[in-house]
Amino acid sequence: MSQGGPAGGTARLAAREDAAPALLVSDISKTFGGARALKGVTFSVRPGEVHGLLGQNGSGKSTFVKILSGFHAPDPGGQISVFGRVLDLPMRAGRFRDYRIAFVHQNLGLVPSLSVLENLRVASITARRAGIDWRHERKAAQAALDRFGIRIDLRERVAAISQVDRALLAIVRASDDLGGDGTQAPGILVLDEPTPFLPKEGVDRLFGLVRQVVARGTSVIFISHDIDEVRDITDRATILRDGAVSTTLDTASASHDDFVEGIVGRRIARQTVPRPAVSARAVRASVRALAEPGLALPRMDLHEGEIVGMTGLIGSGYERVPYLLFGATQATSGTLELDGESIELSRTTPKASVRRGMALLPADRPKASGVGSLSVAENMMVLDLGRFMGPAGLRRAAMTRRTSELAGTFEIRPNSPGLRLGALSGGNAQKVLLAKWLIRNPKLLMLDEPTQGVDVGTRQQVFGIIRKTAADGASVLCASSDFEQLAELCHRVLIFVRGRVAHELTGDDISKEHIAERCYGPARHDLH
Repeated sequence: MSQGGPAGGTARLAAREDAAPALLVSDISKTFGGARALKGVTFSVRPGEVHGLLGQNGSGKSTFVKILSGFHAPDPGGQISVFGRVLDLPMRAGRFRDYRIAFVHQNLGLVPSLSVLENLRVASITARRAGIDWRHERKAAQAALDRFGIRIDLRERVAAISQVDRALLAIVRASDDLGGDGTQAPGILVLDEPTPFLPKEGVDRLFGLVRQVVARGTSVIFISHDIDEVRDITDRATILRDGAVSTTLDTASASHDDFVEGIVGRRIARQTVPRPAVSARAVRASVRALAEPGLALPRMDLHEGEIVGMTGLIGSGYERVPYLLFGATQATSGTLELDGESIELSRTTPKASVRRGMALLPADRPKASGVGSLSVAENMMVLDLGRFMGPAGLRRAAMTRRTSELAGTFEIRPNSPGLRLGALSGGNAQKVLLAKWLIRNPKLLMLDEPTQGVDVGTRQQVFGIIRKTAADGASVLCASSDFEQLAELCHRVLIFVRGRVAHELTGDDISKEHIAERCYGPARHDLH
Protein backbone atom coordinates (compact mmCIF):
# COMPACT_ATOMS: atom_id res chain seq x y z
CA MET A 1 0.00 0.00 0.00
CA SER A 2 1.43 3.34 -0.98
CA GLN A 3 2.13 5.93 1.66
CA GLY A 4 2.45 9.68 1.78
CA GLY A 5 -1.00 10.53 0.45
CA PRO A 6 -2.03 12.26 -2.76
CA ALA A 7 0.44 15.11 -2.60
CA GLY A 8 2.45 14.23 -5.69
CA GLY A 9 5.80 15.81 -4.90
CA THR A 10 7.96 17.61 -2.39
CA ALA A 11 7.56 20.98 -4.11
CA ARG A 12 3.79 20.91 -3.70
CA LEU A 13 4.12 19.86 -0.06
CA ALA A 14 6.50 22.73 0.60
CA ALA A 15 4.09 25.15 -1.07
CA ARG A 16 1.29 23.94 1.22
CA GLU A 17 3.44 24.44 4.31
CA ASP A 18 4.04 28.09 3.33
CA ALA A 19 0.36 28.82 2.60
CA ALA A 20 -2.12 30.15 5.16
CA PRO A 21 -4.20 27.32 6.71
CA ALA A 22 -7.38 26.23 4.98
CA LEU A 23 -8.73 25.34 8.44
CA LEU A 24 -7.32 26.62 11.72
CA VAL A 25 -8.75 25.18 14.94
CA SER A 26 -7.65 26.95 18.12
CA ASP A 27 -8.38 25.87 21.71
CA ILE A 28 -11.79 24.24 21.02
CA SER A 29 -13.38 22.62 24.07
CA LYS A 30 -16.78 21.08 24.75
CA THR A 31 -18.37 20.12 28.06
CA PHE A 32 -21.45 17.93 28.48
CA GLY A 33 -22.68 18.18 32.06
CA GLY A 34 -19.53 17.63 34.09
CA ALA A 35 -17.68 15.70 31.38
CA ARG A 36 -15.24 17.37 28.97
CA ALA A 37 -15.56 15.76 25.55
CA LEU A 38 -12.99 18.13 23.96
CA LYS A 39 -10.08 19.76 25.79
CA GLY A 40 -8.46 22.68 24.03
CA VAL A 41 -8.18 21.03 20.61
CA THR A 42 -5.79 22.89 18.28
CA PHE A 43 -4.66 21.83 14.79
CA SER A 44 -4.57 23.09 11.21
CA VAL A 45 -5.32 21.81 7.71
CA ARG A 46 -3.33 23.14 4.74
CA PRO A 47 -4.85 24.13 1.38
CA GLY A 48 -5.10 21.18 -0.99
CA GLU A 49 -4.22 18.72 1.78
CA VAL A 50 -5.88 15.45 2.80
CA HIS A 51 -5.72 15.58 6.59
CA GLY A 52 -6.59 12.53 8.68
CA LEU A 53 -8.52 12.74 11.94
CA LEU A 54 -8.23 9.61 14.08
CA GLY A 55 -8.90 8.42 17.60
CA GLN A 56 -10.60 5.70 19.54
CA ASN A 57 -14.38 5.65 19.92
CA GLY A 58 -15.14 8.40 22.41
CA SER A 59 -11.95 10.36 21.69
CA GLY A 60 -13.91 13.44 20.56
CA LYS A 61 -13.90 13.12 16.74
CA SER A 62 -17.69 13.11 16.43
CA THR A 63 -18.05 16.01 18.88
CA PHE A 64 -15.60 18.10 16.85
CA VAL A 65 -17.42 17.34 13.58
CA LYS A 66 -20.73 18.34 15.18
CA ILE A 67 -19.22 21.65 16.31
CA LEU A 68 -17.92 22.28 12.79
CA SER A 69 -21.37 21.57 11.36
CA GLY A 70 -23.17 23.76 13.92
CA PHE A 71 -24.92 20.86 15.67
CA HIS A 72 -23.04 21.52 18.95
CA ALA A 73 -21.92 24.85 20.41
CA PRO A 74 -18.34 24.77 21.78
CA ASP A 75 -17.37 26.13 25.17
CA PRO A 76 -16.49 29.85 25.12
CA GLY A 77 -12.93 30.86 24.27
CA GLY A 78 -12.06 28.77 21.21
CA GLN A 79 -11.88 29.84 17.57
CA ILE A 80 -12.16 28.21 14.14
CA SER A 81 -11.28 29.91 10.87
CA VAL A 82 -11.67 28.75 7.25
CA PHE A 83 -9.25 30.31 4.75
CA GLY A 84 -8.75 33.18 7.18
CA ARG A 85 -12.47 33.79 7.79
CA VAL A 86 -13.38 33.33 11.48
CA LEU A 87 -16.49 31.23 12.10
CA ASP A 88 -19.26 32.84 14.10
CA LEU A 89 -19.41 30.45 17.06
CA PRO A 90 -21.76 29.04 18.16
CA MET A 91 -22.74 28.52 14.55
CA ARG A 92 -26.35 28.05 13.51
CA ALA A 93 -27.16 24.62 12.06
CA GLY A 94 -26.58 24.60 8.31
CA ARG A 95 -24.53 27.81 8.37
CA PHE A 96 -21.37 25.82 7.54
CA ARG A 97 -22.32 26.15 3.84
CA ASP A 98 -21.70 29.90 4.08
CA TYR A 99 -18.10 29.13 5.06
CA ARG A 100 -17.62 26.67 2.17
CA ILE A 101 -17.61 23.52 4.29
CA ALA A 102 -19.30 20.32 3.08
CA PHE A 103 -19.79 16.96 4.80
CA VAL A 104 -20.12 13.37 3.64
CA HIS A 105 -21.09 11.17 6.58
CA GLN A 106 -21.06 7.37 6.80
CA ASN A 107 -24.79 7.22 5.94
CA LEU A 108 -23.99 9.46 2.90
CA GLY A 109 -27.16 11.57 3.23
CA LEU A 110 -28.73 10.28 0.02
CA VAL A 111 -32.44 9.56 -0.53
CA PRO A 112 -32.68 5.97 -1.88
CA SER A 113 -36.13 6.44 -3.42
CA LEU A 114 -35.00 9.41 -5.54
CA SER A 115 -32.97 9.27 -8.75
CA VAL A 116 -29.25 9.96 -9.07
CA LEU A 117 -30.15 13.25 -10.79
CA GLU A 118 -32.49 14.34 -7.98
CA ASN A 119 -29.95 13.47 -5.28
CA LEU A 120 -27.09 15.18 -7.09
CA ARG A 121 -29.02 18.41 -7.76
CA VAL A 122 -31.16 18.50 -4.61
CA ALA A 123 -29.76 21.86 -3.42
CA SER A 124 -30.50 23.54 -6.76
CA ILE A 125 -33.94 21.92 -7.10
CA THR A 126 -35.14 22.81 -3.59
CA ALA A 127 -33.85 26.39 -3.90
CA ARG A 128 -36.01 27.13 -6.94
CA ARG A 129 -39.25 29.01 -6.33
CA ALA A 130 -40.46 28.71 -9.90
CA GLY A 131 -40.68 25.53 -12.00
CA ILE A 132 -37.71 23.19 -12.30
CA ASP A 133 -35.72 23.37 -15.52
CA TRP A 134 -34.98 19.65 -15.77
CA ARG A 135 -32.96 20.06 -18.95
CA HIS A 136 -30.62 22.45 -17.14
CA GLU A 137 -30.44 20.19 -14.06
CA ARG A 138 -29.60 17.12 -16.16
CA LYS A 139 -26.88 19.02 -18.01
CA ALA A 140 -25.37 20.30 -14.75
CA ALA A 141 -25.56 16.87 -13.10
CA GLN A 142 -23.92 15.14 -16.05
CA ALA A 143 -21.18 17.77 -16.13
CA ALA A 144 -20.48 17.16 -12.42
CA LEU A 145 -20.07 13.42 -12.98
CA ASP A 146 -18.01 13.94 -16.14
CA ARG A 147 -15.54 16.23 -14.33
CA PHE A 148 -14.50 13.26 -12.21
CA GLY A 149 -14.94 10.52 -14.79
CA ILE A 150 -17.83 8.93 -12.89
CA ARG A 151 -20.24 6.81 -14.94
CA ILE A 152 -23.65 6.52 -13.24
CA ASP A 153 -27.03 6.63 -15.00
CA LEU A 154 -28.79 9.81 -13.89
CA ARG A 155 -32.19 8.11 -14.25
CA GLU A 156 -31.37 5.24 -11.89
CA ARG A 157 -32.83 5.27 -8.40
CA VAL A 158 -30.11 5.50 -5.74
CA ALA A 159 -31.52 2.36 -4.10
CA ALA A 160 -30.59 0.42 -7.24
CA ILE A 161 -26.94 1.49 -7.53
CA SER A 162 -24.00 -0.10 -5.69
CA GLN A 163 -22.76 1.09 -2.31
CA VAL A 164 -19.54 2.20 -4.00
CA ASP A 165 -21.40 4.34 -6.55
CA ARG A 166 -23.47 5.86 -3.74
CA ALA A 167 -20.32 6.92 -1.90
CA LEU A 168 -18.85 8.42 -5.09
CA LEU A 169 -22.13 10.21 -5.79
CA ALA A 170 -22.16 11.74 -2.30
CA ILE A 171 -18.61 13.05 -2.72
CA VAL A 172 -19.28 14.47 -6.19
CA ARG A 173 -22.37 16.24 -4.82
CA ALA A 174 -20.43 17.70 -1.89
CA SER A 175 -17.59 18.83 -4.16
CA ASP A 176 -20.08 20.40 -6.56
CA ASP A 177 -21.74 22.24 -3.68
CA LEU A 178 -18.29 23.68 -2.86
CA GLY A 179 -17.85 24.89 -6.40
CA GLY A 180 -15.90 21.88 -7.66
CA ASP A 181 -16.36 23.11 -11.21
CA GLY A 182 -13.68 25.71 -10.51
CA THR A 183 -16.07 28.68 -10.58
CA GLN A 184 -15.58 29.46 -6.89
CA ALA A 185 -12.82 29.41 -4.30
CA PRO A 186 -11.93 25.99 -2.85
CA GLY A 187 -13.41 24.84 0.43
CA ILE A 188 -13.21 22.13 3.10
CA LEU A 189 -14.68 18.67 2.46
CA VAL A 190 -15.16 16.51 5.57
CA LEU A 191 -15.36 12.76 4.88
CA ASP A 192 -16.67 11.18 8.09
CA GLU A 193 -16.07 7.40 7.99
CA PRO A 194 -17.02 6.96 4.31
CA THR A 195 -15.30 3.58 3.78
CA PRO A 196 -16.23 0.96 6.44
CA PHE A 197 -18.88 -0.73 4.32
CA LEU A 198 -17.00 -0.56 1.01
CA PRO A 199 -14.97 -3.42 -0.49
CA LYS A 200 -11.27 -2.83 -1.13
CA GLU A 201 -11.94 -2.08 -4.80
CA GLY A 202 -14.52 0.51 -3.79
CA VAL A 203 -12.10 2.17 -1.36
CA ASP A 204 -9.55 2.45 -4.17
CA ARG A 205 -12.12 4.13 -6.43
CA LEU A 206 -13.15 6.51 -3.64
CA PHE A 207 -9.53 7.46 -2.98
CA GLY A 208 -9.03 8.14 -6.67
CA LEU A 209 -11.92 10.60 -6.50
CA VAL A 210 -10.52 12.23 -3.35
CA ARG A 211 -7.22 12.80 -5.14
CA GLN A 212 -9.07 14.52 -7.97
CA VAL A 213 -10.94 16.72 -5.48
CA VAL A 214 -7.77 17.95 -3.76
CA ALA A 215 -6.08 18.49 -7.13
CA ARG A 216 -8.75 21.14 -7.73
CA GLY A 217 -7.72 22.99 -4.55
CA THR A 218 -10.19 21.69 -1.98
CA SER A 219 -8.85 20.49 1.39
CA VAL A 220 -10.18 17.19 2.73
CA ILE A 221 -10.53 16.03 6.33
CA PHE A 222 -10.61 12.23 6.26
CA ILE A 223 -11.99 10.60 9.43
CA SER A 224 -11.37 6.89 9.78
CA HIS A 225 -10.46 4.05 12.14
CA ASP A 226 -8.45 2.29 9.45
CA ILE A 227 -4.79 3.21 9.91
CA ASP A 228 -3.72 1.69 6.59
CA GLU A 229 -6.33 3.74 4.73
CA VAL A 230 -5.21 6.90 6.51
CA ARG A 231 -1.59 6.19 5.62
CA ASP A 232 -2.61 5.61 2.00
CA ILE A 233 -4.66 8.77 1.38
CA THR A 234 -3.50 11.50 3.78
CA ASP A 235 -0.61 14.00 3.85
CA ARG A 236 -0.81 14.51 7.62
CA ALA A 237 -3.04 13.22 10.40
CA THR A 238 -4.15 14.59 13.76
CA ILE A 239 -4.93 12.05 16.47
CA LEU A 240 -7.33 12.75 19.35
CA ARG A 241 -7.12 10.86 22.64
CA ASP A 242 -9.48 11.47 25.55
CA GLY A 243 -10.71 14.70 23.98
CA ALA A 244 -7.28 16.27 23.42
CA VAL A 245 -4.79 16.29 20.55
CA SER A 246 -2.39 13.41 21.09
CA THR A 247 -0.15 14.20 18.11
CA THR A 248 -0.09 15.32 14.48
CA LEU A 249 1.92 13.03 12.20
CA ASP A 250 3.43 13.48 8.76
CA THR A 251 2.04 10.43 7.03
CA ALA A 252 5.00 9.73 4.75
CA SER A 253 7.44 9.41 7.64
CA ALA A 254 5.16 7.84 10.28
CA SER A 255 4.95 4.09 10.81
CA HIS A 256 1.85 2.03 11.58
CA ASP A 257 3.08 1.71 15.18
CA ASP A 258 3.44 5.51 15.43
CA PHE A 259 -0.27 5.80 14.64
CA VAL A 260 -1.20 3.09 17.13
CA GLU A 261 0.83 4.74 19.88
CA GLY A 262 -0.85 8.09 19.17
CA ILE A 263 -4.31 6.51 19.34
CA VAL A 264 -4.00 4.31 22.43
CA GLY A 265 -1.07 5.98 24.20
CA ARG A 266 1.26 2.98 24.02
CA ARG A 267 2.64 0.44 21.62
CA ILE A 268 0.39 -2.60 21.27
CA ALA A 269 2.28 -5.86 21.14
CA ARG A 270 0.68 -8.00 18.49
CA GLN A 271 -0.38 -11.28 19.98
CA THR A 272 0.78 -14.45 18.36
CA VAL A 273 -1.91 -17.10 17.90
CA PRO A 274 -1.11 -20.58 19.20
CA ARG A 275 -1.38 -22.73 16.09
CA PRO A 276 -1.76 -26.34 17.24
CA ALA A 277 -2.03 -29.16 14.71
CA VAL A 278 -5.70 -29.20 13.71
CA SER A 279 -5.66 -32.96 13.34
CA ALA A 280 -5.45 -33.19 17.13
CA ARG A 281 -8.95 -31.73 17.48
CA ALA A 282 -12.36 -33.21 16.78
CA VAL A 283 -14.16 -32.03 13.65
CA ARG A 284 -17.21 -30.02 14.64
CA ALA A 285 -18.50 -28.89 11.21
CA SER A 286 -17.93 -30.37 7.75
CA VAL A 287 -18.92 -28.69 4.49
CA ARG A 288 -19.25 -30.87 1.39
CA ALA A 289 -19.92 -29.93 -2.25
CA LEU A 290 -21.09 -26.37 -1.52
CA ALA A 291 -21.92 -24.66 -4.80
CA GLU A 292 -23.69 -21.71 -6.35
CA PRO A 293 -22.94 -19.85 -9.60
CA GLY A 294 -19.29 -18.77 -9.52
CA LEU A 295 -18.47 -20.58 -6.27
CA ALA A 296 -17.46 -24.18 -5.56
CA LEU A 297 -16.23 -25.47 -2.19
CA PRO A 298 -15.80 -29.27 -2.45
CA ARG A 299 -14.71 -29.74 1.15
CA MET A 300 -14.01 -27.76 4.33
CA ASP A 301 -13.64 -29.11 7.87
CA LEU A 302 -13.79 -26.93 10.97
CA HIS A 303 -12.41 -28.28 14.24
CA GLU A 304 -13.49 -27.55 17.80
CA GLY A 305 -11.85 -24.39 19.08
CA GLU A 306 -10.44 -23.51 15.66
CA ILE A 307 -10.58 -20.07 14.06
CA VAL A 308 -10.50 -20.40 10.26
CA GLY A 309 -10.10 -17.31 8.11
CA MET A 310 -11.30 -16.88 4.55
CA THR A 311 -10.12 -14.15 2.20
CA GLY A 312 -9.29 -13.26 -1.39
CA LEU A 313 -9.64 -10.43 -3.85
CA ILE A 314 -13.01 -8.76 -4.38
CA GLY A 315 -15.33 -11.12 -6.24
CA SER A 316 -13.35 -14.25 -5.34
CA GLY A 317 -16.38 -15.64 -3.51
CA TYR A 318 -15.10 -16.15 0.04
CA GLU A 319 -17.46 -13.50 1.48
CA ARG A 320 -20.52 -15.50 0.34
CA VAL A 321 -19.69 -18.68 2.24
CA PRO A 322 -20.98 -17.69 5.74
CA TYR A 323 -24.34 -16.56 4.30
CA LEU A 324 -24.73 -19.78 2.31
CA LEU A 325 -23.99 -21.95 5.35
CA PHE A 326 -26.42 -19.93 7.49
CA GLY A 327 -29.22 -20.02 4.89
CA ALA A 328 -29.31 -16.24 4.50
CA THR A 329 -28.48 -16.91 0.83
CA GLN A 330 -29.71 -20.07 -0.88
CA ALA A 331 -27.01 -22.45 -2.10
CA THR A 332 -27.49 -24.42 -5.32
CA SER A 333 -26.22 -27.56 -3.60
CA GLY A 334 -24.09 -28.79 -0.73
CA THR A 335 -24.32 -30.16 2.80
CA LEU A 336 -23.16 -29.07 6.23
CA GLU A 337 -22.68 -31.65 8.94
CA LEU A 338 -22.77 -30.01 12.37
CA ASP A 339 -22.21 -32.22 15.40
CA GLY A 340 -23.49 -35.26 13.49
CA GLU A 341 -26.56 -33.60 11.95
CA SER A 342 -26.57 -33.40 8.13
CA ILE A 343 -28.05 -30.17 6.73
CA GLU A 344 -29.06 -29.69 3.09
CA LEU A 345 -27.81 -26.19 2.29
CA SER A 346 -30.19 -25.64 -0.62
CA ARG A 347 -33.11 -25.90 1.83
CA THR A 348 -31.89 -24.51 5.13
CA THR A 349 -33.08 -21.21 6.63
CA PRO A 350 -31.65 -18.73 9.16
CA LYS A 351 -34.31 -19.74 11.68
CA ALA A 352 -33.28 -23.38 11.44
CA SER A 353 -29.60 -22.42 11.68
CA VAL A 354 -30.20 -20.47 14.91
CA ARG A 355 -32.03 -23.47 16.35
CA ARG A 356 -29.04 -25.72 15.49
CA GLY A 357 -26.58 -23.48 17.35
CA MET A 358 -25.19 -21.45 14.46
CA ALA A 359 -24.53 -17.71 14.56
CA LEU A 360 -23.82 -15.15 11.82
CA LEU A 361 -22.56 -11.60 12.34
CA PRO A 362 -22.94 -9.80 8.97
CA ALA A 363 -20.58 -7.08 7.76
CA ASP A 364 -23.37 -4.56 7.10
CA ARG A 365 -23.97 -3.58 10.71
CA PRO A 366 -26.58 -0.82 10.09
CA LYS A 367 -28.76 -2.85 7.70
CA ALA A 368 -28.27 -6.57 8.30
CA SER A 369 -26.93 -7.01 11.83
CA GLY A 370 -28.70 -4.66 14.23
CA VAL A 371 -31.59 -2.22 14.39
CA GLY A 372 -30.29 1.25 15.19
CA SER A 373 -33.68 2.60 16.32
CA LEU A 374 -34.12 -0.15 18.94
CA SER A 375 -32.45 -0.15 22.35
CA VAL A 376 -29.27 -1.96 23.30
CA ALA A 377 -31.38 -4.36 25.40
CA GLU A 378 -33.77 -5.11 22.54
CA ASN A 379 -30.92 -5.74 20.12
CA MET A 380 -28.98 -7.92 22.53
CA MET A 381 -31.95 -10.00 23.69
CA VAL A 382 -33.95 -10.24 20.46
CA LEU A 383 -33.22 -13.98 20.10
CA ASP A 384 -33.97 -14.71 23.78
CA LEU A 385 -37.11 -12.70 24.50
CA GLY A 386 -38.93 -15.90 25.51
CA ARG A 387 -36.95 -16.23 28.71
CA PHE A 388 -38.20 -12.78 29.82
CA MET A 389 -41.88 -13.41 29.18
CA GLY A 390 -44.11 -13.51 32.25
CA PRO A 391 -47.87 -13.79 32.86
CA ALA A 392 -48.24 -10.03 32.32
CA GLY A 393 -46.00 -9.88 29.26
CA LEU A 394 -42.36 -8.93 28.79
CA ARG A 395 -40.43 -8.51 32.06
CA ARG A 396 -38.47 -5.47 30.96
CA ALA A 397 -36.79 -4.85 34.32
CA ALA A 398 -35.28 -8.35 34.26
CA MET A 399 -34.21 -7.91 30.64
CA THR A 400 -32.56 -4.57 31.50
CA ARG A 401 -30.68 -6.11 34.46
CA ARG A 402 -29.39 -9.00 32.32
CA THR A 403 -28.34 -6.62 29.52
CA SER A 404 -26.46 -4.44 32.01
CA GLU A 405 -24.59 -7.50 33.34
CA LEU A 406 -23.60 -8.53 29.83
CA ALA A 407 -22.61 -4.98 28.89
CA GLY A 408 -20.16 -5.10 31.78
CA THR A 409 -18.79 -8.47 30.68
CA PHE A 410 -18.33 -7.30 27.09
CA GLU A 411 -17.04 -3.83 28.14
CA ILE A 412 -19.78 -1.95 26.29
CA ARG A 413 -19.64 1.81 26.87
CA PRO A 414 -21.83 3.43 27.98
CA ASN A 415 -23.52 0.65 29.94
CA SER A 416 -27.02 1.94 29.22
CA PRO A 417 -29.47 -0.81 28.13
CA GLY A 418 -32.17 1.71 27.20
CA LEU A 419 -29.93 3.68 24.82
CA ARG A 420 -30.60 3.31 21.09
CA LEU A 421 -28.07 1.04 19.39
CA GLY A 422 -27.56 3.74 16.75
CA ALA A 423 -26.32 6.14 19.44
CA LEU A 424 -23.34 3.91 20.27
CA SER A 425 -19.96 4.12 18.59
CA GLY A 426 -19.25 1.53 15.90
CA GLY A 427 -17.04 -0.57 18.16
CA ASN A 428 -19.50 -0.65 21.06
CA ALA A 429 -22.40 -1.45 18.71
CA GLN A 430 -20.36 -4.36 17.33
CA LYS A 431 -19.82 -5.69 20.86
CA VAL A 432 -23.58 -5.53 21.50
CA LEU A 433 -24.23 -7.60 18.38
CA LEU A 434 -21.51 -10.09 19.22
CA ALA A 435 -23.02 -10.47 22.67
CA LYS A 436 -26.44 -11.17 21.09
CA TRP A 437 -25.00 -14.34 19.55
CA LEU A 438 -22.42 -15.39 22.12
CA ILE A 439 -24.85 -15.55 25.05
CA ARG A 440 -26.37 -18.50 23.14
CA ASN A 441 -23.04 -20.39 23.20
CA PRO A 442 -22.99 -21.14 19.47
CA LYS A 443 -21.36 -24.28 18.08
CA LEU A 444 -20.43 -22.49 14.86
CA LEU A 445 -19.79 -18.73 14.88
CA MET A 446 -19.48 -17.08 11.45
CA LEU A 447 -18.17 -13.54 11.12
CA ASP A 448 -18.03 -11.25 8.10
CA GLU A 449 -15.57 -8.35 8.56
CA PRO A 450 -15.93 -8.39 12.38
CA THR A 451 -13.78 -5.32 13.06
CA GLN A 452 -14.88 -3.14 10.14
CA GLY A 453 -15.14 0.48 11.29
CA VAL A 454 -13.79 -0.39 14.76
CA ASP A 455 -10.93 1.52 16.40
CA VAL A 456 -7.62 -0.14 17.21
CA GLY A 457 -8.30 -0.48 20.95
CA THR A 458 -11.79 -1.96 20.55
CA ARG A 459 -10.41 -4.23 17.82
CA GLN A 460 -8.24 -5.96 20.42
CA GLN A 461 -11.27 -6.36 22.69
CA VAL A 462 -13.23 -7.97 19.84
CA PHE A 463 -10.29 -10.30 19.14
CA GLY A 464 -10.30 -11.30 22.80
CA ILE A 465 -14.02 -12.10 22.68
CA ILE A 466 -13.58 -14.23 19.55
CA ARG A 467 -10.58 -16.09 21.02
CA LYS A 468 -12.51 -16.88 24.22
CA THR A 469 -15.44 -18.19 22.17
CA ALA A 470 -13.06 -20.55 20.34
CA ALA A 471 -11.35 -21.56 23.59
CA ASP A 472 -14.78 -22.54 24.94
CA GLY A 473 -15.09 -25.04 22.06
CA ALA A 474 -16.89 -23.20 19.25
CA SER A 475 -15.68 -23.37 15.67
CA VAL A 476 -15.19 -19.88 14.22
CA LEU A 477 -15.29 -18.98 10.52
CA CYS A 478 -14.05 -15.44 9.79
CA ALA A 479 -14.45 -13.89 6.31
CA SER A 480 -12.32 -10.76 6.03
CA SER A 481 -10.42 -8.57 3.59
CA ASP A 482 -8.17 -7.42 6.45
CA PHE A 483 -5.01 -9.54 6.06
CA GLU A 484 -3.48 -8.26 9.29
CA GLN A 485 -6.59 -9.24 11.24
CA LEU A 486 -6.54 -12.75 9.79
CA ALA A 487 -2.83 -13.18 10.57
CA GLU A 488 -3.36 -12.13 14.19
CA LEU A 489 -6.53 -14.09 14.81
CA CYS A 490 -6.63 -17.32 12.79
CA HIS A 491 -5.26 -20.86 13.10
CA ARG A 492 -5.76 -21.46 9.37
CA VAL A 493 -6.44 -19.15 6.43
CA LEU A 494 -8.15 -20.25 3.20
CA ILE A 495 -7.51 -18.01 0.20
CA PHE A 496 -10.10 -17.97 -2.59
CA VAL A 497 -9.40 -17.24 -6.25
CA ARG A 498 -12.25 -17.14 -8.77
CA GLY A 499 -14.69 -18.98 -6.54
CA ARG A 500 -12.39 -21.77 -5.30
CA VAL A 501 -9.91 -22.33 -2.48
CA ALA A 502 -6.56 -21.74 -4.13
CA HIS A 503 -4.25 -21.70 -1.09
CA GLU A 504 -4.30 -22.78 2.53
CA LEU A 505 -1.94 -21.23 5.08
CA THR A 506 -1.19 -22.83 8.43
CA GLY A 507 1.27 -22.41 11.27
CA ASP A 508 4.14 -19.99 10.76
CA ASP A 509 3.13 -19.45 7.12
CA ILE A 510 0.27 -17.25 8.30
CA SER A 511 1.32 -13.62 8.00
CA LYS A 512 -0.08 -10.46 6.45
CA GLU A 513 2.61 -10.58 3.77
CA HIS A 514 2.07 -14.24 2.90
CA ILE A 515 -1.70 -13.77 2.66
CA ALA A 516 -1.24 -10.82 0.30
CA GLU A 517 1.25 -12.76 -1.82
CA ARG A 518 -1.17 -15.69 -2.23
CA CYS A 519 -4.11 -13.41 -3.01
CA TYR A 520 -2.25 -11.68 -5.82
CA GLY A 521 -0.10 -14.61 -6.93
CA PRO A 522 -0.84 -17.64 -9.16
CA ALA A 523 -3.58 -19.98 -7.96
CA ARG A 524 -3.27 -23.64 -6.97
CA HIS A 525 -6.87 -24.82 -7.24
CA ASP A 526 -8.71 -27.85 -5.87
CA LEU A 527 -7.00 -27.95 -2.49
CA HIS A 528 -10.43 -28.72 -1.03
